[in-house]
Amino acid sequence: MVSGTTAGLSGVWGSSPSDVFAVGAQYAANGSPNDGVVLHYDGAAWSVMASPTTAGLAGVWGSSPSDVFAVGEGAATVGAILHYDGSTWSAMTAGAALPVLSGVWGSAAADVFAVGSGGAIYHYDGAAWSAMASGATDWLFRIWGASATDVYAAGAAFNASGEANGGVIAHYDGSAWSATTNAAGTTYLSGVWGTSASDVFAVGYAPAYAGAILHYDGAAWSALKNGATTTVLYGVWGSSAANVFAVGYDFDSGLPVILHYDGAVWAAITP
Repeated sequence: MVSGTTAGLSGVWGSSPSDVFAVGAQYAANGSPNDGVVLHYDGAAWSVMASPTTAGLAGVWGSSPSDVFAVGEGAATVGAILHYDGSTWSAMTAGAALPVLSGVWGSAAADVFAVGSGGAIYHYDGAAWSAMASGATDWLFRIWGASATDVYAAGAAFNASGEANGGVIAHYDGSAWSATTNAAGTTYLSGVWGTSASDVFAVGYAPAYAGAILHYDGAAWSALKNGATTTVLYGVWGSSAANVFAVGYDFDSGLPVILHYDGAVWAAITP
């Protein structure tokens, strides 16, 4: 598809097949993000939307076509939250300088979570954003929930050299967050999604850059055979428990990877 931008895109959400938003960033010559980008698809074509200037946007989610949130980074590595009311994008504040944010999800318009650097989690109650204690100290990248009282965030812990050395899963039970580091032996987790409270997937990579897929059955997380061995996985989503996709990159071939789960086996699909 023709998108109308040369930006790197990292988040997508839609309310229907004719109302889809994608967010990302334009990059400077030195590789630093220098302008946030929001695209909209109306069922026929993609167009670039006018939005407040940010260094880069990473996640997007909404409760309706007139209540959409995008999160990322503003100037001077300060976090940014944008809101779309159906006609205009505007910047939101949280009462203090935000950390850089990477993911956003909610159960309703008055129950929205944003996650990011330093294990940050912010909550929006329909009136204001406030910080929550997550139990994680490094970086949370993506967030998804089965309900307002069963929410998962995926990320990574880093060593003193700045290298990822433990996948992190944080869980919210409706009253408090708790975090698990080095979940199922993973190095880094960058995506999370599920069909229910007892069927949740998290993806990323394990030592030696082997692609990692974790599954939660309502009681424990376990590693699944993923259909590829030299893959970093970035995102996961599905339409049902027997139709799940994970996407990433294969270091040996230099090609993108798409994996599909039919409820029993993960298999690679040729892009």
